[in-house]
Amino acid sequence: MRIVEHPVLTFGTGKEVAFTFEDKKMAGLEGEPIAAALHANGVRELREHHGRPRGFFCAIGNCSSCLMEVDGVPNVRVCVEPLKGGMVVKLQKGNGSLMLGGKA
Repeated sequence: MRIVEHPVLTFGTGKEVAFTFEDKKMAGLEGEPIAAALHANGVRELREHHGRPRGFFCAIGNCSSCLMEVDGVPNVRVCVEPLKGGMVVKLQKGNGSLMLGGKA
């Protein structure tokens, strides 16, 4: 289920790292987009907006279908955000909240 080719993005072949999604331990390749790692782990819903699930759509950071909370930061575009070991990724419902100077 791993995405290996894309017309715009390049997917690295970094070392395998562990991360957490909704309190579940998962593994991905360091440096690949978080969305690609989630996809490889069978996760298809990245976000809920207006009560409807959103998935991996444009994969180039132009739409808002992949906004998720990463390490406590909302509105991260996981289709272009590189995976790092130890990341904590959560579904985001709605618009999230903007963080300014570390405060909501």
